[in-house]
Amino acid sequence: MRVIFAGTPEFARLALAELHAAGHTIALVMSQPDRPAGRGMKLQASAVKQFALEHGIPVAQPRSLRLDGKYPEDAAAARRAMADAQADVMVVAAYGLILPQWVLDDMAAPHADGRARYGCLNIHGSLLPRWRGAAPIHRAIEVGDTDTGVTIMQMDVGLDTGDMLLKEALPIAGDDTTATLHDKVAALGARMIVYTLDLATQGALTPVPQPAEGVTYAHKIEKEEAPIRWTDDAVGIVRRIRAFNPFPGATAVLQGETIKVWGARVGSGDATGVSGQIVAVAPDGIAVAAMNSVVLLTELQRPGGKRMPVSDFVRGMPLEVGMQFDVLPSPASAA
Repeated sequence: MRVIFAGTPEFARLALAELHAAGHTIALVMSQPDRPAGRGMKLQASAVKQFALEHGIPVAQPRSLRLDGKYPEDAAAARRAMADAQADVMVVAAYGLILPQWVLDDMAAPHADGRARYGCLNIHGSLLPRWRGAAPIHRAIEVGDTDTGVTIMQMDVGLDTGDMLLKEALPIAGDDTTATLHDKVAALGARMIVYTLDLATQGALTPVPQPAEGVTYAHKIEKEEAPIRWTDDAVGIVRRIRAFNPFPGATAVLQGETIKVWGARVGSGDATGVSGQIVAVAPDGIAVAAMNSVVLLTELQRPGGKRMPVSDFVRGMPLEVGMQFDVLPSPASAA
């Protein structure tokens, strides 16, 4: 098939690479505009754009696709590029721009010679209708889901509301972080979109409407969510630490210093101190009291420092039983 691929981060790059390796013609890549990154804040191309450039694939980077929006000239140029591509399908994965109705209509309209197009297909990292929205992997870990997966969806104008074409589950391991689960989900999605296009050419796809029951929304992760709430139970705290690895990274304040917490597990026994108090220090972890439970911190990072296991961390920042992490009010009691 001739494919227009719209995506931006590494999650999308894997799918693009699989489609390219499978022999599909990538007629056009669409990706977010270059963004400042790194210590020098130099403009950096997205993972998807980098792949396209390495393989000589044309790239479009509109700031918006709305013909009546803030950047109508970008949208018009993108529309011309899409028409020139003469693609059979548009594959979308973590693109970052909303597709307006004209994109859906153009990609659903038959070719001039009458050949069918297959519209816009989205690789979504959850088992829809659970976790529609921006952060399905993070939120699945945060709430303790035991599995997730990928849904290949026929896009419509709603937020991840289109008909399901293909769906496959994936277990969430007890030690999965967003970083590790992301890679598993991305690899699964890449394989599934290739299979989906194979089925499409055979006329073997059956769209299935999403059920009205079980809809949840995976709201975008905000930096303000990073601070650990020691008044929560240990299970919930550990889930959030895993969910926020690598972004934004869970944080805890000790003696005025904000420490990143990258690794933790639920400790044994009941808490013997007040919430946020260090109750034990050992080479394999720092035990901190939570609500009727204990969190064992295993990987930490000081400001400007490197991530390191507790055994190395305590050499540079000696910790003692009785030290107190700052305790934030729970959302219910916050003013």
